[in-house]
Amino acid sequence: MSFQRVSSPVVSSALLTLGMVATVGGALGFEHIGGYIPCALCLLQRDPYYYGIPVALAALASALFGGPAWLTRTLLAIAGIMMLVGAGMGVYHAGVEWGFWEGPATCATTAQGVTQNAGDLLADLNSKHGPSCTEASFRFLGLSFAGWNVIASLILAAIAFSGVRSARA
Repeated sequence: MSFQRVSSPVVSSALLTLGMVATVGGALGFEHIGGYIPCALCLLQRDPYYYGIPVALAALASALFGGPAWLTRTLLAIAGIMMLVGAGMGVYHAGVEWGFWEGPATCATTAQGVTQNAGDLLADLNSKHGPSCTEASFRFLGLSFAGWNVIASLILAAIAFSGVRSARA
């Protein structure tokens, strides 16, 4: 199998889409299954994935169904730029965690458990805030979730830009 075949726009778009879904799905899994409550910056880092997945799917559809090469290239480039933005957000958040710079003021509170009283639920939702952005809730191999997001985002950006190069007319 040649490198040109592996780096085709269809393969790049499919890998990009699957990688984005797996990354944000993993974050949601850590939140809802693992019980890790995300801070405000953690939630913001998901936005490039939420917006990028439909763009990557559109690139995949364009590549699969014979759309113009310029359209596939443009969609892959947009998704790649979104992943670079996501990497930048992750670098910022990791820097906040390591104390290199100040985080936003909205990240200074800690979360409490949600009430069990249904009558207090609305008031409870309005009074609860995510954990502080300055403390990593989990580290693996020395990297927090923010650090791993940087790595995932850069890999996904490289896949997207590889697809841009291979989607020539």
